Amino acid sequence: MVFFPTLAQAKSILVLGDSISANHGFEAQHGWVTLLQQKLNASHAEYTIYNASISGDTSAGGLARLPQLLKLYKPEILLLELGANDGLRGMSLISMQKNLSTIIAEAKKSGAEVLLLSMRIPSNYGKRYTDMFYSSYEKVAREQNISVVPFILNGIALDKSQMQNDGLHPNEKAQPIIANHVAAYLLPLL
Repeated sequence: MVFFPTLAQAKSILVLGDSISANHGFEAQHGWVTLLQQKLNASHAEYTIYNASISGDTSAGGLARLPQLLKLYKPEILLLELGANDGLRGMSLISMQKNLSTIIAEAKKSGAEVLLLSMRIPSNYGKRYTDMFYSSYEKVAREQNISVVPFILNGIALDKSQMQNDGLHPNEKAQPIIANHVAAYLLPLL
């Protein structure tokens, strides 16, 4: 006889991100989100990860999609990986912070814990803007009283062997590193 977890036992984790989480440039089964699910299957099989990431998405786009996603997946945990495209487009960091804060507040209101995954943008945007961009994640996390994962491409972004030719997106080889990095912050929440 085969037993399946009931809906009451099933728990969901929602990933709301951009191309870094949407498997840009390779098949989904090789992406960090899928690898993280495999890791959870070994120790926390009651959790299912749903990836609602879209390449090119901004914090405003994620905020617009959030109500439907919360209703559909009813996540226990939201992994929020947005903001890089805001920065790459030179958008207002105040607007980005406000959007991320609103996403976090809405997710928390729905009962989800939130883990913020921080990003960096290339240094050609100028030291002041890039530093302010990166510190936005810590600021939002502190204000919202949530955990933040330090730069998820740390040790990857400057290693050409782990990046795609565009220099912005990690390749397939980097995906297990990202999955392990995120898992170190996610597992204590489970």
